[in-house]
Amino acid sequence: MWNTRAAVLSAALFTSSIAAHAQTAAQPPVHWELQIMRDGQQIDSFDATTTVGQARTETHHHEVMHNVGCKDTPAGNIDLSRTLTVSPIEASPDSVTLAIEAQETIEDDSAPQTVEGCKLPPQPREVTASHPGLTIPNGQWVTWTIVDKNPTLVYRVRASVPPLKTN
Repeated sequence: MWNTRAAVLSAALFTSSIAAHAQTAAQPPVHWELQIMRDGQQIDSFDATTTVGQARTETHHHEVMHNVGCKDTPAGNIDLSRTLTVSPIEASPDSVTLAIEAQETIEDDSAPQTVEGCKLPPQPREVTASHPGLTIPNGQWVTWTIVDKNPTLVYRVRASVPPLKTN
């Protein structure tokens, strides 16, 4: 009877140690690239290697100045910022799934004028977007449209995991 209990206890401990090892096994790193396309032209890019289950947040700033007023003088600075948080949530040899959060300040395509015809700076606009799980075939580009017109804003995303090492 003691032998049976010892065998059951031993099997239970072995199973729980395998489960604990599986839960603590290292998650794979994911290399991802994200290109920001405005009206078909690349205007910015991000890339990093982030472990599955972790998040990477990065902000890029681009300050622009416009000639404004009836004398067409430089003024009207605008900080066009872009903050992305990218988190690989699943990775396999075939595909990667990323959660993406984006906040951007973009300019309208047209600049307003006063009633006298004097230039005003383009108005900044805040854009936020969230994708809870963009699935990307390993090493291939996929697109995600953020704004469909005035201007068109598209994210091109590629991600890959390194091949598994075998002994």
